[in-house]
Amino acid sequence: MRWLPLAWVLVLVGTAIAVASDAQAEDSPQARAIVRSGTIEAGLVTGYLQGNGTFTTLSSNRSALYVLPRIGMVLTPEVGRGFFTGNLELLFEPLYAHYFKPFGASAAGGSFVFKYNFLSFGRWMPYWDLGLGMLWTNLAPRIPEQSTQVNFVTESGPGLHYFVTERVTLTIGVRFHHISNADIGDRNLGLNSTLAYAGISVFWPRFIERIP
Repeated sequence: MRWLPLAWVLVLVGTAIAVASDAQAEDSPQARAIVRSGTIEAGLVTGYLQGNGTFTTLSSNRSALYVLPRIGMVLTPEVGRGFFTGNLELLFEPLYAHYFKPFGASAAGGSFVFKYNFLSFGRWMPYWDLGLGMLWTNLAPRIPEQSTQVNFVTESGPGLHYFVTERVTLTIGVRFHHISNADIGDRNLGLNSTLAYAGISVFWPRFIERIP
């Protein structure tokens, strides 16, 4: 499973490059015209989390299924030039997870996710996100990495939206996912994982302009 993170990155980057020219067709939805300041995004993704040996080899035997609803708004107008043309979005993303390795356990919480949308690829919209949040899990104190059930989450990685219609997108992505108790407990080795996910989002353009 060590090849999984690289494979997802290659799929995301390769797909975006391969379809860039076709995506600019005039009769297809254009992310640049849809995802603007004030646009609302609501969606649901599910994912597979696999622990990895970053910083500690103990985490490699941690596996889970994640459910991640999301709701947010584009905060800025279009910025940047060329490839980097895009805007900044803020999402709230609750989470529920079921761990099945090293034993059955649950996790629940949520993160605020900052997401930069790249708008120069027609109906394909790559992005990069960074999330900060908290979760409760009954993995602890049964695992050696963590001694507390309340922990902090840091996560980041690339993703890709494909506009099936002017509002609906298919979504895939991958994140480095870090769980830590910030040294408030007796043990804090950190739980490091790769989270690959896929799902759907719906965009409602220019929400702010419709408020009377």
